[in-house]
Amino acid sequence: MADLEPFRARAAAALRAGEVVLLPTDTVYGIAVRAELPGATARLFSLKDRAEVQPVAVLVADRDQALALAARPDDDAVLRVMEQLWPGPLTLVLRRAADAEQLELGGDPTTIGIRCPDHDFVRALAAEVGPLATTSANRHGEPTPASAAEAAASLVGPVALVVDGGPAGTIASTVVDLTGTEPRVLRQGAVTVADIERALAG
Repeated sequence: MADLEPFRARAAAALRAGEVVLLPTDTVYGIAVRAELPGATARLFSLKDRAEVQPVAVLVADRDQALALAARPDDDAVLRVMEQLWPGPLTLVLRRAADAEQLELGGDPTTIGIRCPDHDFVRALAAEVGPLATTSANRHGEPTPASAAEAAASLVGPVALVVDGGPAGTIASTVVDLTGTEPRVLRQGAVTVADIERALAG
């Protein structure tokens, strides 16, 4: 794996300035902004040529950062899934905490998709600047390229910084909705339904 530490200060500065950074994750290349900055996520939608009604997920440094965004941090099932399957390629859709209601993430404003990636650089960056609103680095409806250069070229316009972490995967995270009484898989990715069921069962 490439040594990405030299990129961290530049990436943090760009994100604090409201710019978009293209970065590797443990799944696919993504484009990211600071989730808390008003208007920042509109740049993600523009770069992907995607409607703003579709949601983007938030990448976090750890479970504590995730629980600050979620309305039910004491939910035993949610905590079990986080404990067993994070860090990793699993996005959890949860009810938003009051402090997260102002985040502009598209989709349902009462819910939030959160993921703690198995990628040291991304988690360190989120720890430094805060949760990262992130979506795959590709034009909407097209495959996500496996290289940073191809991912950057696939977007509608330029990003402030491209962090090249070498070849990435092409399978996105699994997305599971835990807002109801039963888990609902919204997108099948690297984590299987059986993995989620085992975690929920404890």
